[in-house]
Amino acid sequence: MSAGILPVAVGDGVQLSKTLTETDIALFTALSGDFDPIHLDEHYARRSAFGRRIAHGLLAMALLSGTAAKMSAKARDKGFAGTSLSLGYDRVRFVHPVFIGDTLTATYVIEALDEPKWRSIAHAEVRNHDGTLCVVSQHLMTWRQP
Repeated sequence: MSAGILPVAVGDGVQLSKTLTETDIALFTALSGDFDPIHLDEHYARRSAFGRRIAHGLLAMALLSGTAAKMSAKARDKGFAGTSLSLGYDRVRFVHPVFIGDTLTATYVIEALDEPKWRSIAHAEVRNHDGTLCVVSQHLMTWRQP
């Protein structure tokens, strides 16, 4: 950890992995209201450019919320008594489709600090089991004192 005031340092990172299941697709569909046939209808999806159903992009991106939470837990484990809050994701790109059965790994690495504003900026990405980049973004977090 840096000698700065924030509970994280440039280079700090965490990862989270998950294999996407049919149940994940069904639950995310119900939650989001996104019933697009590319996610749900195998016959329709077979005729698409992907040749099969794809998972919702935001479902894959949701793993980044888990990594942000893991970074917050890491800071608490080091003694941070405050609260971290997500200020949002910038430059989000869905660069490769994600499929049922893919094992995804989300990685979150602090790349910059704005100590006067009590903020960190992280590179956040999701890759599939082949190492292919699927989702990439930048995450802004604020660190509030108790």
